[in-house]
Amino acid sequence: MMSDEHPELSGYEPQDADRPLRGRRALTLMRIVVVLGLVALIVPGILTTARVATTTAENTCRVATPHFYPYSVGSDARFELTGPGGLGWQCYALDRNERETYVIPLGIIPSAPRAPETSIPT
Repeated sequence: MMSDEHPELSGYEPQDADRPLRGRRALTLMRIVVVLGLVALIVPGILTTARVATTTAENTCRVATPHFYPYSVGSDARFELTGPGGLGWQCYALDRNERETYVIPLGIIPSAPRAPETSIPT
């Protein structure tokens, strides 16, 4: 006959069963340390990604603007939720009167700038 009882636990009565293993202060301190650790891991990655995307969008816009608008005096790349090209980075050409002209959409994740295609005589 098999029994569900374990002989090594027979007669065992836990002491202080109503008391938690750790105090309220220790739990609060551990929670604060865990939250600070997660923030310290996640925030630098987000900031680095945003900076790389900003730099890439500015460089791509700087290359594309003279190709499409040769008489422009500058370019401006910015992230827009509802821009002419939809959600993502948008490129604008600036003229001498500081007017903006939409150039191209750069997308949510802008790509590296490419040199404009030129035909090579053969």
